Amino acid sequence: MRSFLSIMRLSPGSAEAAGAPSLSEYFDYSDREEELSGGARLITITTPKGEFKVWTKRRGNNPGMKLLLLHGGPGGTHEAFECFDSFMPKAGIEFYYYDQLGSHYSDQPDDTSLWEPDRFVEEVEQVRQALGLDKSNFFLLGHSWGGILAMEYALKYQQHLKGLIISNMMSSVPAYNRYADEVLGPQMDPEVLTELQQIEANNDFANPRYMELLMPHFYTKHALRMPLEQWPDPVNRMFNHMNQTVYVQMQGPSEFGIRGEASLRNWDRSGDLPQIKVPTLTIGGQHDTMDPEHMKWMAKQLPEGHYLHCSEGSHMAMYDDQKTYFEGLVRFIRDVHSRSLNT
Repeated sequence: MRSFLSIMRLSPGSAEAAGAPSLSEYFDYSDREEELSGGARLITITTPKGEFKVWTKRRGNNPGMKLLLLHGGPGGTHEAFECFDSFMPKAGIEFYYYDQLGSHYSDQPDDTSLWEPDRFVEEVEQVRQALGLDKSNFFLLGHSWGGILAMEYALKYQQHLKGLIISNMMSSVPAYNRYADEVLGPQMDPEVLTELQQIEANNDFANPRYMELLMPHFYTKHALRMPLEQWPDPVNRMFNHMNQTVYVQMQGPSEFGIRGEASLRNWDRSGDLPQIKVPTLTIGGQHDTMDPEHMKWMAKQLPEGHYLHCSEGSHMAMYDDQKTYFEGLVRFIRDVHSRSLNT
């Protein structure tokens, strides 16, 4: 067995690292339920309002490192994660795309009582069971809203986790709102900010001027730091397929925090972070919509917390600081896995 130091000297993209399978083993889907469909699978989940189906797709095969991806939104889609195809296979890490209930390839019921964090937590647990993920292999990554969901899942079901990744999400919505008001807002052109605030005050979110101002003055500075015409196809498809009903109910219509009647407006788990005992990586971007200092602070509250700072990154640092993001993510997963082999 290789020592931990020899494992970490290998390139983050090397399939030899951390006991990763050979290429043929990694892409061997033989005798798996989803072999016929190339890894895609609909999973039946039970909710208080009946049974529905959610879509997942497996990429790769590694018994010790399996990563389930929780997309943002709420109401977003797995598409924002498609860049993982460029990094996880060559690292030998098995991973799963997954559209939460209400999103894209999954069922989209009309019952708004389903859009609650506790209900989503039970959905993730049912998906975990169906996919056969457990303490020996299960890494969970949540981005943005998915980070909220990942924290909630860990606080209830961490006994099933091998490792947790909270990507670009703070542990407190009120703190997020303060950061938007006190830090991000003042960075904007005062005239633009005044006009945006007036549109929000008038509850005129359908006004096309709102997005006309947001895209060049906010999104390309804090959501994804690329000119709009260069935004990657998966990101554009994710925005096009966003379930606005789920998004507005939970996140609200404003892009400057979570406000109004949004169900997540008072969400705060900062005081509960010490209860999450599993190895956890928090990821923040220097230009993020979320406060990177808060995400660094979160890592210090977690008993086995680690922080990854993407100095060039924004909210979607997996695209605009891709090298830093994936090198750090792969190293964390391999570190946790290698330590489990030596215990």
